[in-house]
Amino acid sequence: MYIAIEGVIGVGKTTLARMLQPIYDANIMLEIFEENPFLSDFYGDRERYAFQTQVFFLLSRYHQQREGLKELLPSKTHLISDYTFAKDSLFAKANLRGDELETYFQVHHALAEKITLPDLIIYLRADTPVLMQRIAARDRSYERQMEVEYIKLLNHAYDEYFLTPGICTSPVLVIETSHMDYVRNEEDFKTVDDQIRRTLKLSPYQPSLPID
Repeated sequence: MYIAIEGVIGVGKTTLARMLQPIYDANIMLEIFEENPFLSDFYGDRERYAFQTQVFFLLSRYHQQREGLKELLPSKTHLISDYTFAKDSLFAKANLRGDELETYFQVHHALAEKITLPDLIIYLRADTPVLMQRIAARDRSYERQMEVEYIKLLNHAYDEYFLTPGICTSPVLVIETSHMDYVRNEEDFKTVDDQIRRTLKLSPYQPSLPID
């Protein structure tokens, strides 16, 4: 079972993936973003460095998805990832224009045909002010210049992709996290785990009671 966790910057994808890994006895595949040499410059001048940043991410994620899935999927029952290959196109739509966007999508389309789709995508969503608070709390140096309008734009793009029926080709479980703290609140984490198990029909989970 290949499970991917998705959501806008700061929502808590990697944290949840790490928390679920031992419970599901799963392999884990985490997005490698620190190696992008354009990332810091991109947050300082998005328009100037957008194309270089997106192309680097696209090729990096393609390589990790192809090689990582070959290595990790066969060796355990479950694989949990903190991103999908599709996410890169959402960022591209937000950051690129004209010929650069067209060129990007030509490459993305060719590569996407060779990517294994997740059996389930867990879409963690949160309101933009909550995302900004979480980004500030983790205090990554290259994110300190993050603009609220950029996060709002990404939030809209993610909602459109994962909440609109027929766009995403994998099954999507939507979990609203604006009022959750599954790191510090055990009940919140149990709620998330129960929703995942219910969706995948994995035991143990609390079945819904019949309504008369």
